[in-house]
Amino acid sequence: MPDPKSAHHLRNLAWGCLILAFVFINTKFFLDSYTPASPKKASPGSLEDSQEYKNLVDLQNAFIRNAKKIKPSVVSVNKVKELVEKSSWYNPHGSAPWYAPVRNWFAQNLKSRKYSVESVGSGIILDSNGYILTNYHVVEKLDRILIKLSDGKEYFAKVLGHDTYTDLAVLKISTLRSLPEPEFGESKGLNVGEWVMAIGNPYGLEGTVTVGVISGTGRTDLGISHFENFIQTDASINPGNSGGPLINLDGQIVGINTAVAAIGSGVSFAIPVEMALKVGDQLIQNGSVERGWLGVGIQDLTPELADTFRLNIHGVGVLVNSIANKTPAQSGGMLRGDIIIQFDGKTISSLKHLQKLVADTAIGKMVPVKVFRDEQEKILRIKIGKMSS
Repeated sequence: MPDPKSAHHLRNLAWGCLILAFVFINTKFFLDSYTPASPKKASPGSLEDSQEYKNLVDLQNAFIRNAKKIKPSVVSVNKVKELVEKSSWYNPHGSAPWYAPVRNWFAQNLKSRKYSVESVGSGIILDSNGYILTNYHVVEKLDRILIKLSDGKEYFAKVLGHDTYTDLAVLKISTLRSLPEPEFGESKGLNVGEWVMAIGNPYGLEGTVTVGVISGTGRTDLGISHFENFIQTDASINPGNSGGPLINLDGQIVGINTAVAAIGSGVSFAIPVEMALKVGDQLIQNGSVERGWLGVGIQDLTPELADTFRLNIHGVGVLVNSIANKTPAQSGGMLRGDIIIQFDGKTISSLKHLQKLVADTAIGKMVPVKVFRDEQEKILRIKIGKMSS
């Protein structure tokens, strides 16, 4: 008869083996049926595959491409001052020796000169011959001007001409090199909200690029210059950016950065490229800009003034409040109190509108001017005079 204790141990051993066999079989089944998951692929709706992400990358690439494209044609305009050192022969208490003139000539012509250079603004290479466009206020008070190209080469420049009415100037440097020419676009098609870039040398930091959008177009009455038709942008423009380019996404220059508004940060202005190139070409050809001239003082016509003069057409015309002697307007029979409602067949909408039309008229042209006088319309024929910059 078997021992009860031995039988109990045998039963426990049997149960243990059975449990181990069950665990082994199930583990093997799990391992055989398990297939590692393949690496997760980006789903069609992920950020990397979205059209919005691709658009952002394309925009970024456009900024990079345009910066590389335009930077070589942007220059730094620098003020140069010669540092004068006293000669070691200088004796404040003694009389000048007989050989002083010879000594001074050697000191002035053979001794190496030292200069201090300070960046005051930016400029744009107009063509490969060394003509450079910048703002007049950048070079207005400079005796010597040093131009530094993007590759570090430096050249002294002279001012060919300037135009105070648009705050533009053209410089010339002499070099046998063929300078890189930028691509010029058009500003008339710019839309508010359109991306633009500004390149210049703010605070002497050469080749600085900033990005923003067009905030407004056709800005006038800012007190920046006489003829105003500015592009407004929120691209950061600081002291030293003046004279540098404003660029569209196609890498074309659409404006010349000129001013930062005193009313607050984030408001800057550029001269439309069409106006800048027209002025620049005249400065290169003639050294000055010729504009048409009437010789009258004018003011905008308010609804109250229109009613006073019994002009039934509102929003049209400007009031002549003064006429200088021996001027085209006086010779053509214009009188104080006339309301100019048409110039050369074009209806006048504002004071700035008339100023621009007159300025763009060829010198010597006989122009029909329609005025409202004594409750009647009258046609005057006026020979346009010359107003130089």
